Amino acid sequence: MGRNNRKRRTPLATKAIAASAALALGGGGLIWANFYASAHESNSGQNQTKAAAASVATIACPDVQQKLTNVPAKAQQGVATELANLDKQVTEAYARLASTRQAQANDANFVQNAIVGPLKEKRAATLDRIRIDIQRVGGQVDAAGLSALAACTTQTANQTTAGGQNNNGGQNNNNGGQNNNGGQQQGNGQASASAAPSASASAPANVGGQAGNGPVAADFVDITKVQPNVAAKPQKTGNASTGTFTTKCGVNANKNHNTDNVIVAPGVTNGAHHLHDYVGNQKVDAFATNDSLAAGQTSCQNQSDLSAYYWPVVRIQDGTQDFDQNAAGGGTEGNVGKILTPVQAQIKYVGSPTSQVTAMPNFLRIITGDAKSTINGLGNANAHWSCTGFENKVQLTTQYPICPQGSNVVRTFAFQSCWDGQNIDSANHRTHVAFADAAGNCANGFKAIPQLTMRLVYKINPPVLQNGQVKNAYAVDGFPEELHKAATDHDDFIAVFKNNLATTIANCINTGKKCQ
Repeated sequence: MGRNNRKRRTPLATKAIAASAALALGGGGLIWANFYASAHESNSGQNQTKAAAASVATIACPDVQQKLTNVPAKAQQGVATELANLDKQVTEAYARLASTRQAQANDANFVQNAIVGPLKEKRAATLDRIRIDIQRVGGQVDAAGLSALAACTTQTANQTTAGGQNNNGGQNNNNGGQNNNGGQQQGNGQASASAAPSASASAPANVGGQAGNGPVAADFVDITKVQPNVAAKPQKTGNASTGTFTTKCGVNANKNHNTDNVIVAPGVTNGAHHLHDYVGNQKVDAFATNDSLAAGQTSCQNQSDLSAYYWPVVRIQDGTQDFDQNAAGGGTEGNVGKILTPVQAQIKYVGSPTSQVTAMPNFLRIITGDAKSTINGLGNANAHWSCTGFENKVQLTTQYPICPQGSNVVRTFAFQSCWDGQNIDSANHRTHVAFADAAGNCANGFKAIPQLTMRLVYKINPPVLQNGQVKNAYAVDGFPEELHKAATDHDDFIAVFKNNLATTIANCINTGKKCQ
């Protein structure tokens, strides 16, 4: 079974989840990882539909992909295509949810009968195709366990609201250094008194935002009112790798965008259902291959760095419409507003506090964070939001910061820094890499690799909270049903190095040099 790379939980986080039994299936088939049900998830679709229909904010479906830890190689493309179909079905169901509010108000059973029920039927057929894809090549599948993932529930606005919980989401320092296990430490800060709660469960269906799918006032907090929550970094040992390697790849000023995701949904146009910024490799789309990436061009000053660095765009929701207002993944899927280009984008590789690092293998794929954390819970969330001048003091996961005048919004990513030493990817795109523990050590069988860190800075006029509403909100792009929550922030990376650059990076870090 693949290792579970779920991050440490504080007692508060532990209370927010319930462990489900792990099912391991033999042969070359499907293996289930340990998963947790978020406290934000509704208990049952039946109970939820008994509530006032207009209170339903979004649809919550089991994230099948994260539960797949071993799919036979010959079945992987077919399974990836079907997983993308599941995402498409949910986004279509959410669009129907958002466009039928009057019918929901008139009929308390409308959501269940017209949206959730039919969605279950579509998902059941897709899950059965996944079963067939795996069994066709000799894999084994727990058919009952797979089919149980078909049913979806609903969430109210209250269940999806940040609710004033300020998370540090990991210990990132100002220069993008060691991430302390990416830990999800909830409740370390105090919400601003001006951060009004979101609409109640009986409120009209619009859940904030320019497109009616977030963010809401409770998704923001005045960072000056949050208590410091950044813990000290792990102590360095005598074997620490203390160097750094910085690669300068620009801020995507040339506006290289698409809504594909070649890691999660290869071969599927609009597989992400939200827009990405791309720096580094300039030939990244759903149909990119290792060969095409290696032959591509790069925006990096170091022309040997052909790696793909990409993240969801940030938009300011001030009523502005951008170029994709009528496009899939953009305005037609609830991602609206003016796209912001970072004013700074720092990409730096750093070392381990306890060991030397091993060079990254070419074409290693890493996703950090969880684009579906509104539905999945915070188990894999790794968002870091802060403001210039506050990064060493406050890091937020479940809320966006309102920065004081003269301070800019900062998104920071610290990727998994431990590798299983064998695989450049895994079926759920997670179990081949892991975070180091609180002391900075990799688990047995995993090797320390250069830790990729990114720091993106945005110049944003501070949103205004007034009468329980937020004006001039900003938000990260995401799946429309995820309601543009701050915790859904994530980042993607494909390592593509020429001329032994991967070894050069490792050597710089291991010898304590600062290279670029």
